[in-house]
Amino acid sequence: SRPTGWNCLIKHFEVRIIKNITYKTTLTACFIGYIIQAIVNNFVPMLFLRFQAEFGIPLAQITWLITINFAVQLTVDAVAPAFVDKIGYRVSMQLAHILSASGFLLMTILPDKLPSPFAGLVICIALYAVGGGLLEVLVSPIVEACPTDNKETAMSLLHSFYCWGQAATVLLSTVFFAIAGIEHWRILAALWSIVPILNFILFLKVPIATLSETREQESGLAELIRTPGFLFFCLMMLCAGACELTVSQWASAFAESGLHISKSAGDLIGTMGFAICMGSARALFSKFGEKIPLKKVMLASSVLCVASYLLIGLTKAPAAGLIGCMLCGFSVGIFWPGTFSLSAAGLRNGGTLMFALLALAGDLGCGAGPTIAGKASALFGNNLHSGILCGIVFPCIMLCCVFLMNKSNKKG
Repeated sequence: SRPTGWNCLIKHFEVRIIKNITYKTTLTACFIGYIIQAIVNNFVPMLFLRFQAEFGIPLAQITWLITINFAVQLTVDAVAPAFVDKIGYRVSMQLAHILSASGFLLMTILPDKLPSPFAGLVICIALYAVGGGLLEVLVSPIVEACPTDNKETAMSLLHSFYCWGQAATVLLSTVFFAIAGIEHWRILAALWSIVPILNFILFLKVPIATLSETREQESGLAELIRTPGFLFFCLMMLCAGACELTVSQWASAFAESGLHISKSAGDLIGTMGFAICMGSARALFSKFGEKIPLKKVMLASSVLCVASYLLIGLTKAPAAGLIGCMLCGFSVGIFWPGTFSLSAAGLRNGGTLMFALLALAGDLGCGAGPTIAGKASALFGNNLHSGILCGIVFPCIMLCCVFLMNKSNKKG
């Protein structure tokens, strides 16, 4: 047995650590949760052309990897409310991190061991997509329930960490590929699994409040659907996901095959530039959001988003195409957290179910946008300019929604 003095020392440090774990630590863990979500959604798209070359998977079939990722997340969004409140936020968050780590670890083995590499990739993606779906459902309501002064700016800051996670994923992956070679992507997949493993440990101790503790009785599904404005917010979330992921998921392949620049330059300037601009928009709103009406910011962002899609789709110049990607990132930055904030303020009794259904709508857009762009590109002879241009329907719908919301505000 340990000496008594050693036990006292251990006890002392345990007390000190637990004492220093506050709701600020919870927010930090949630921020890391969105970094994990960014790794889940953005690491594999950097390998699309590698999978095509190494495993002989055609572009049209690779498109299904995006669809499966978000289809699984959609399913999780739909079923999560049935068990999250029963087993608790903490256990659900721990499960999300375990599944995310498992997906990355198995990616180093299954594509090579199974008869079909595509099937191996699908299994791994499905595993970490369940983790990503749970994160999407849980992180926002946990932050919403935390005792913070300004919910809109806190939500915007939270979602900015998805962007920093996306930028870090692209930058660190690009550096790794440049040093070790892209053929060693399996090692990097294993390294990325460390992030959810460490955050899993953090969620063993952090304090977690729930919306049921801070609000009135939550609405049921039927009541929520009948609530004025709820389906309108769902449509906005669908468009927010589609506007963002259509460009984000295809930026790397677009820069390499559409603009004919090197993979490293395309990833760093296109994909990472998109992420940094998106994160900057969210960080700026988190700092100055108290002074600027959210709805006006979303209206201006919608106009800029339509313009960026036109620039990406119609230009053949590499510089203009990359500028279009970065402008798109800046323009979509406020869509997702802004819609969450508007719905949380307008539907006070929504609770976990509301956040889950909004996440479901957002993930539907995340899957639909890139899938439509990929299928359209195949129809136009693998022309990603034309494919991404077809996705302009989503920023146009978002523009109409925000315009109607601003107009009704003035009438009110």
